[in-house]
Amino acid sequence: MPEGVLAARRDNFADLVQTDRVHGSIYTSQEIFDAEMARIFHRTWVFVGHTSELPKPGDFRVARIGRQSVIMVHSTDGEVRVLMNRCRHRGVAMTEEETGCQKHFVCPYHGWTYDNTGALISAPFEDAYGPEWRKEDFGLTPVPRMEIYRGFVFASLHPSGPTLDEHIRKAKPYIDLFLDISPVSEIKVLSGATKTLIRANWKFVGMDGYHSAYVHHTYLSAMRRRKEAREAEKAARLGKTEKVDKGGVGAWTGGSPDNVTRDLGNGHVLLDISPMRRKLYSQFLEELQERPGGAEYYRSMVETYGPERAKDILIWEGDPHMGLFPNVQLIQQHIRIIRPVRPDLTEIFMLPVLLKGVPDEINDARLRKHEDFFGPASKGQPDDTEVFERNQLGLTAEVNPWVFLGRGLHRERVEPDGTIVGSMRDETTQRGQLRKWKALMEQAS
Repeated sequence: MPEGVLAARRDNFADLVQTDRVHGSIYTSQEIFDAEMARIFHRTWVFVGHTSELPKPGDFRVARIGRQSVIMVHSTDGEVRVLMNRCRHRGVAMTEEETGCQKHFVCPYHGWTYDNTGALISAPFEDAYGPEWRKEDFGLTPVPRMEIYRGFVFASLHPSGPTLDEHIRKAKPYIDLFLDISPVSEIKVLSGATKTLIRANWKFVGMDGYHSAYVHHTYLSAMRRRKEAREAEKAARLGKTEKVDKGGVGAWTGGSPDNVTRDLGNGHVLLDISPMRRKLYSQFLEELQERPGGAEYYRSMVETYGPERAKDILIWEGDPHMGLFPNVQLIQQHIRIIRPVRPDLTEIFMLPVLLKGVPDEINDARLRKHEDFFGPASKGQPDDTEVFERNQLGLTAEVNPWVFLGRGLHRERVEPDGTIVGSMRDETTQRGQLRKWKALMEQAS
C-alpha cells in the first residue's frame, strides 16, 4: 500500500497490523487514537482500581475509562460501585479530587446532591421541574457493566460483549499469583501512586523482554556489583574462601535462556521469569530467611499453602510481569495503570502493593524496592521513559514508516491451551497485544 494512503482509510485498519510488522501511524495518528478510544477503551473491559483502595464506607477514587471520568466508590450499603462522574442535571463533574471519603457528592454548579450509592437526594427548588419529575429517575449513572475479580475492579462502557471471565481467561492464574504471595491471599493498595507523564504512545509501555540489557545496563551492572559485595561479605563472615558467585542477576532480570514470553490471548501477555527463578529457588529461599521478617513470612506461607504450593507461589515473588489489555500491568511490587491522553502523551500511575498478613519489614522492603526502580528519581523507570519518548520522536519520520516486530516469530510454539510461547527477548508480547488491538479496531464503533 502506498505510503500516505493510510490516514485516509479511517474505517479500515486491516492493513495497519501485519504478521511481523505494524505501520508507524498507529502510534502517531490522531484519527487512529480517536478510533482507539471508541473501539477499545469505550467498548472492552478496562481496569478501574482495587477494592482495597476503599477500606471505609464513603471512600472513593476518580478514574478514567478512555476519555470518560468515573468514580469508584465504597458505598455506605457496603457495595463497591463505578459511577459516571457527571451530574444528571447539566453534566458537571461531581468531583475533581483524585481520592476522598464522603457520604454525599454535591454538584458545584447548582447543588444537586447525591448519596454515595448514586441516588439523588435533593435538587434545589425541585418544584420547578414539574409534577412528573422524580428524583428516582436522576441518580448518578452507573457504568453499563462492572465486575470484580478478587478485588480487581473492571468496568465496561458498552452494555454487551464478553464477560469479564471470558476477557481475562488464561490470565486469571497469574492474577492469583500476584495476590497469593500474601499468606492470607490479600493485598493493600493504600500507599499512594508514583505518577509519570510520558510524551509517547500508550502502546509502548511495558512487556518488552528485549530491552533490559541495553536500557538498564547501568542498573544491572550496579546490581551485579552489589550482589558480589554481599557474597564477599558473607563469605568473609563465615570464614569461607570459595570464589564469589558472580551469576544470577541476569537470570532474575530476564537474561536467562530458560525464561520465556507468553501470549495468553485477548491481548494479555507476560514475561515469564519463573523457569530460572525455579532453578535459583534454594538460593532465594536462603536469602529470604536471612532478611528481617523473612523467616516468619516463609513459615506463614507454608502454614497457609503447604510447602509445595508455597514454593510455586514464592518462585514468582508475586511478580507475573503481566500486561492485561488494554490498560493495566502487574509488575513486581505494583499495579501499573496506563491512561492514554493523546497519541503522543500518556499518563502512568504505579500503585505500590503491600501484603496483608506479613511482618512490617516485608512490606517496608517492598516499598524500598519499588522506589529503587520505579520512583521519580529511581534507577529504572526514567530510563524507560526516555526510550519511549525517543521512540515517539523516531516515528515522526514517515519515510519507510513500517515498524518490524518479527523477532522470534519463526520459533514460537503453541501450548495445548493455546498460549503462544516465545523466548524472553522475542517480540511475542508485542505481536499478542497488537493482534487484539487489530481485532477490536476492525469492529464497528
